[in-house]
Amino acid sequence: MDDTKQIIEVNGVKLEVDLRTARRIEELRVGSRVKVLTKTYNGTEVHPGIVVGFEPFPSKPTIIVAYVKSEYNAVGLHTLSFNSDTKDVEIIASIDDDFSVSKAEVLGWFDREERKHIDALTELDAKRAFFLDRFKAYWRDEPLADQLCKDGISA
Repeated sequence: MDDTKQIIEVNGVKLEVDLRTARRIEELRVGSRVKVLTKTYNGTEVHPGIVVGFEPFPSKPTIIVAYVKSEYNAVGLHTLSFNSDTKDVEIIASIDDDFSVSKAEVLGWFDREERKHIDALTELDAKRAFFLDRFKAYWRDEPLADQLCKDGISA
């Protein structure tokens, strides 16, 4: 093979690159907007995402992407480790602002999820207080029970 040509493989696709005329088509940085194409049982879906990091492993360089998946009344924040082993997912640089959900919708979802968890913790605290208050008659004070056993008296 000629010294000016090199074969590279990107996610299973082999490309022959002429190093004399090769140009970088796409440059991704941390914070770059991307589109994530995922396979579903109905076909494929496109989700907006952001590059959040790069892991330069020698055997498997990996791009870390956070993306938003909007479903019915929920919005999920997901992460993707994209490398040569990634199957059924593709990423490309996003060149437009076609974000399928608004910032207010995403923040509203986070607020609702936070409220659910706060309510669950409040309910758990109330159950603990009820248990400690109402079931205290079932247990004797440990130091008193220990003293009665020492005196040979059965509790």
